[in-house]
Amino acid sequence: MKKGGIRSRFSICTVIAALICAFHLIPFYIMLGVALKSPYDTSSRWVFPGYLYLDNFREAIRYGKILKSILSNVIITGGAVIGITVVGALAAYPLARNQSRVNKVVRTFSLGMMMIPALSLLVPLYSLMVDIGGISTYWGIIIILVTFQLPTSIFLYTNFIISIPAALDEAAAIDGCSRLKVFFLIILPQLKPVTASVVIMTGVSCWNDYMFSLYFLQSPQIKTVTLSVASFFTQTQSNMGAAAAGALLGIVPIVTLYLCLQKYFIKGMLDSAIK
Repeated sequence: MKKGGIRSRFSICTVIAALICAFHLIPFYIMLGVALKSPYDTSSRWVFPGYLYLDNFREAIRYGKILKSILSNVIITGGAVIGITVVGALAAYPLARNQSRVNKVVRTFSLGMMMIPALSLLVPLYSLMVDIGGISTYWGIIIILVTFQLPTSIFLYTNFIISIPAALDEAAAIDGCSRLKVFFLIILPQLKPVTASVVIMTGVSCWNDYMFSLYFLQSPQIKTVTLSVASFFTQTQSNMGAAAAGALLGIVPIVTLYLCLQKYFIKGMLDSAIK
């Protein structure tokens, strides 16, 4: 009976997991079908075409300049993620090791910043970026993304570093290591799981950013994937096929990154939950 009960539970969990996966794959199925359909095909979007129509991809590349947008996304997201991980880890280490009242206030303030809507700061932020010449520049949008994603990074790194025994720091200090050496030689190698989590979570957010890109990237020379996809929708017409094709091409790099880091991402989530 016990073996039968275990098998029954396993079967139920498998069915539920399959249903959840199918539910999440529905948007990709519809998007792929729309991308491969002719604009003259009026069949339901749930019906997958029985032919291949690749002109939507050609239009996304030629007129939407989706490949150039992907390159811009790689530069922006790569620069932002590097800043988020480096600054977040360096800031989290003293916050985790020194449990003073000031540091607790800083941690609480950092956590509170995650709850402030970005739109509420849009006007003063735009005025500041105009004054320093950061509009329509890579470094300007990178600084903005780092600023708004940094609290998440600090929060994750701090909670993870707290779980690392402080005795390791003391032993390294006895051997003559400075604070920086302790961090880079002892603490940093243990942060691979949480770093993968930070890279994926903040990287996806930066890659999919639309609001900041819309307001701060006004030059047609610097366009992100979201802006390229949105360019197929105007007041007079919309090209769903080209937009779907552009979106498919745009998600390839971020999906590839996730597949490469998913082992560390899952490990980081499990370690954070256990510790």
